[in-house]
Amino acid sequence: MASNFKFSIYRNSENIHIKLFGDFDGTSAFELINFLKESTDAVSKIFVHTSCLKRILPFGRDVFLSNLDFFRGDSPLLLLTGDEASGLVPRNNKHIQALSC
Repeated sequence: MASNFKFSIYRNSENIHIKLFGDFDGTSAFELINFLKESTDAVSKIFVHTSCLKRILPFGRDVFLSNLDFFRGDSPLLLLTGDEASGLVPRNNKHIQALSC
């Protein structure tokens, strides 16, 4: 994991907000994926805020995009925000969207 990567979490009864900080590399992507896998129950939306990331490394982006197949069926909606959010949204997955601010 990038030494400066971390995320903060805010949860209410229906949603989870995750704010990412630092550099997003492959290990950071796996850390976020693992958290998302554990958090899909009992929420309707998960917001991932990317505006505080310093860099999204290509390998981190690839790892993230290739490990989101658990968002399907009755999964919550995963909404990514920030300037780089659209680059973290896989094609053909209606459960994952980028929000423009």
